[in-house]
Amino acid sequence: MANDVIAVYPGTFDPMTLGHEDVVRRACQLFGTVIVAVAAGHHKKALFTMQERVDMAREALAGNPGARGRLLRLGARLRRGAGRQGHGARRARAVTDFDYEFQLAGMNRHLMPEVETVFMTPGEKYQFISSTFVREIAVLGGEVHQFVSPTVQQRLVEKVRSLGRE
Repeated sequence: MANDVIAVYPGTFDPMTLGHEDVVRRACQLFGTVIVAVAAGHHKKALFTMQERVDMAREALAGNPGARGRLLRLGARLRRGAGRQGHGARRARAVTDFDYEFQLAGMNRHLMPEVETVFMTPGEKYQFISSTFVREIAVLGGEVHQFVSPTVQQRLVEKVRSLGRE
């Protein structure tokens, strides 16, 4: 383990899935500190507010002894924050994810040459899970318990109910 290396795992985490948790758990075995950076995600239409996503991530990671990561809210500060913090850990599930993440890594290398990007894939049983699919299944009234932690599932149920989409 690289105890002196800080990894930043940015994402919208809308919501945090078991795949995200798996990556955090395994990243904590490789890096001294893992910061889960909940990003604004202006290019995406989020179901949850930034504060709700930070709270969900904190709750989902609280019961995981391997997840020593800290939570950090990031908007436009991602570039400055990652540059000060260390390496960036990115999650890729499939070839389409990798293509996007590869392009992003190239741009980040141009903007922040001092930050190295590391790609991690979730375990095989989590590779197909995406926050987008989980949100869609929940909004359509489907079961999501096999994709998210119990606390996230409860928040999804409450959010869908509050939107009158149950």
